[in-house]
Amino acid sequence: MAVNTLLLELGAEELPPSALDALSDAFAAGIEKGLQDADVPFASVAAFATPRRLAVQVSELADKQPDRDVERRGPALAAAFKDGVATKAAEGFARSCGVSVDELIHLETDKGTWLGFREQQPGESIQALLPDIIRKTISTLPVPKNMRWGASRVEFSRPVHWLVALYGSDVVAAEALGLQASCTTYGHRFHAPDAIQLTHADEYVATLEIAYVLVDRAQRRERIREQVLAEAEVQEATAVIDEDLLIEVSGLVEWPVALTGSFDERFLEVPAECLISSMKANQKYFHLLDDAGKLKPLFITIANIDSADPDQVIAGNEKVIRPRLADAAFFYDTDRKRTLASRIPQLESVVFQQQLGTLADKARRSTAIATFIAERINGDISHAQRAVALAKCDLVTEMVLEFPELQGTMGRYYAEQDGEASDVSQALEEQYLPRFATDTIPQSATGKALALADRLDTLVGIFGIGQRPTGAKDPFALRRASIGVLNILVKGELNLDLRELLTVAVEQHQGLPKADGLVEDVLTYMLDRFRAWGQEEGISAEMYLAVRARPVTNPLDFARRLRAVKAFAQRDEAAALAAANKRVSNILSKQEHDTSTQVDHSLLQEDAERALFDAVTGRQAQVAPLFAAGEYQQALDSLATLREPVDTFFDQVMVMAEDPAIQRNRLALLASLQALFLEVADISLLPQ
Repeated sequence: MAVNTLLLELGAEELPPSALDALSDAFAAGIEKGLQDADVPFASVAAFATPRRLAVQVSELADKQPDRDVERRGPALAAAFKDGVATKAAEGFARSCGVSVDELIHLETDKGTWLGFREQQPGESIQALLPDIIRKTISTLPVPKNMRWGASRVEFSRPVHWLVALYGSDVVAAEALGLQASCTTYGHRFHAPDAIQLTHADEYVATLEIAYVLVDRAQRRERIREQVLAEAEVQEATAVIDEDLLIEVSGLVEWPVALTGSFDERFLEVPAECLISSMKANQKYFHLLDDAGKLKPLFITIANIDSADPDQVIAGNEKVIRPRLADAAFFYDTDRKRTLASRIPQLESVVFQQQLGTLADKARRSTAIATFIAERINGDISHAQRAVALAKCDLVTEMVLEFPELQGTMGRYYAEQDGEASDVSQALEEQYLPRFATDTIPQSATGKALALADRLDTLVGIFGIGQRPTGAKDPFALRRASIGVLNILVKGELNLDLRELLTVAVEQHQGLPKADGLVEDVLTYMLDRFRAWGQEEGISAEMYLAVRARPVTNPLDFARRLRAVKAFAQRDEAAALAAANKRVSNILSKQEHDTSTQVDHSLLQEDAERALFDAVTGRQAQVAPLFAAGEYQQALDSLATLREPVDTFFDQVMVMAEDPAIQRNRLALLASLQALFLEVADISLLPQ
């Protein structure tokens, strides 16, 4: 069986950069699955993409399917012959197989003997298989929005112009999107616009690079990164390379060339975040910082052409960015003519959610929640209330209306200008922290109170109107809000009870249709998020379930238990004690009534049960202050020493003794042992 390289390329007008990676990956995955389903061997699949093409290269692809032994079963032997003569059923089966009855075989099965036929079926050639695989793959690409062009009825993301399908040096006779496959591709639109005849699939990457096209996405991104860093070095500056921007820019060019431009220093009077947002969002520029970390009046643009006159390209970009930055400066100057506080009445007309009212309604509810939290964490109550009142005011400023990603940031700038307290100004930006699981949390007490209050109000409100997340749908980002609350409480070491916080939040709402059981519903949902939270710290599902089995509603306490159980699970004694606790749990669960933990020392008969009683009693006194202080890891380390007396007890003592009094006493001893561990978690749920 011979092997060769397969190349597929779909050429189009500039594809949406935001969809390029998904389209490229789907193209490669579809071809790979098609080959796997057809049982054609190959070594590897590589995906390539530029704004004008999607390509797949399959290495060491076999030229055909393997030959297969095919077995067909005919009529049962009893029905195939009558008095030694073949019946019509046997003859018909033989004809269908193209042989005589004498050439059929007997197949032995559990249900008897049958007539059968076995033959070797040759595999189809790759040339015969590929057209259908290509057509199916292209037709199922995740195109964000289809379009038609010209008089054609064909639909795709952008007009398509060529299709390459090469197996080695041979063109595959395939058709898709109204295009017939060939060996003809095209290079860079300006540097190499003429048709290129590929002579072999292996030449694809090198041939196109000669034609000013870098088809490898990763290579193109690294080329851009290297050029940006080199340009920054020339300017004695530090380039800030946002990975999302890097991916987007690499989806806009085929032959990247980095060029440095400048803008008027007067624009630096505008907050740097405003200028950066304008440069990134509108022009896809990379910005530069000086040694002090301040924005320099420079930018780096990535051209899609190696110009003979780069100064002209730079001048064009400088001309374009000037009005953009002027707009940012205008928005900033306009916004500063009014205080944030003067915008509070505008929130009365901004809807938060139709059933939950306006942003002003949300602020009134959040004020009560933030006040409660500030009291509990020794924060400044008046500052927390002021922060809530101003929290959403920047949403109605010109700057945030133009650049929504600056919400919070502009609130801080405008509050500082208005002379608000420093922690109030800081809180306006911190309210959106953490933005993701590993992000930083608010540092100020006022910021913590505001961030918690805002999320808690959203959670109980959306749950209260019956719009909790389902499956992959979470339009109000409640999962992220829940994990944000947990992170603030845990990383901020805030000793607050979540049930109490949710109760306060629910009390601020009136007439919620799902009010019954709302606190417990949201509480359960949020505590369940600890499973995802714990994964960041290497905490397994079993460890999470062990702690979740206990009625713990304080997230900080919950996290301490999780970490303690994780440390305990790594001890040599853990598996044996988990198994012992599982055994104890099974024994106690079979009792009709709850078992007492009061042990009568006079009824202890065996040395092993007396030893276990002494060990448990000793540990009870030792770990009680540790439990009270939340030192769960030290407590479990102490309890780990119970392994030997526990093992000896189960080896030598019959728990279900004939004497009912002795039996109850031994059950009480086991219950007291179990109760010690349950002070932290149900370790019977750990791997055994």
